[in-house]
Amino acid sequence: MRLVLLASSLFLSACATTQGPDPWEPFNRSMYNFNEKLDEYVARPLAKGYRAITPDPVDRGITRFFANLDDVQVALNNLLQGKPGQAVSDVSRVLVNSTIGLLGFLDPASDLGLEKHEEDFGQTLGKWGFASGPYLVLPVIGPSNIRDTVGFAGDWVVNPIYRRVDSATVSWSLYGIRYVDRRADLLGASRVLESAAMDPYSFVRDSYLQRRHHLISDGKSEDESDDFFIE
Repeated sequence: MRLVLLASSLFLSACATTQGPDPWEPFNRSMYNFNEKLDEYVARPLAKGYRAITPDPVDRGITRFFANLDDVQVALNNLLQGKPGQAVSDVSRVLVNSTIGLLGFLDPASDLGLEKHEEDFGQTLGKWGFASGPYLVLPVIGPSNIRDTVGFAGDWVVNPIYRRVDSATVSWSLYGIRYVDRRADLLGASRVLESAAMDPYSFVRDSYLQRRHHLISDGKSEDESDDFFIE
């Protein structure tokens, strides 16, 4: 935790004089184009093949399995954000879905009224007052910023796949399945993006920034524009 916070401080201090959300736009656009080509020739064909051979109940079960693992880090981040009630609910979800729900392939926790939350370490850093830093497009991962990149590393470390799976082959296989499953779930969204956006890069960037602001503010309407810009 101390290393993550130190890295965050160093990154954000280095960017302290930057104005605007996207000062690295030329680099980001080139990385965006790289990711698009990777998606076109690798990720999308894999996702379509996965969708074609995977029955819908199995597909939903795999998505729930990984969502159940995510609830572990969601619980931790809720606790770090001072939301003990939601953290208890998240832990309860993991216990219920990992047992009655057959390792998360079923979701009886939602039927019991245990709400699914969405929290990550990037949001936690935002709650602690760390500004987002410049917008940054990462290879393979996609839209991010300096704060969320540090947060992604923190979430990776506490993820049960990373922490509990001793075999590197099994671990990376699980990450690969998770990636393809998520891409399959977004096939419809990619068609909407292609048809709706004059400039897909700007559309994705603006949507990402707005969504992150909404998540960090928990949907509150008060002005928190410093979350987007480095003063």
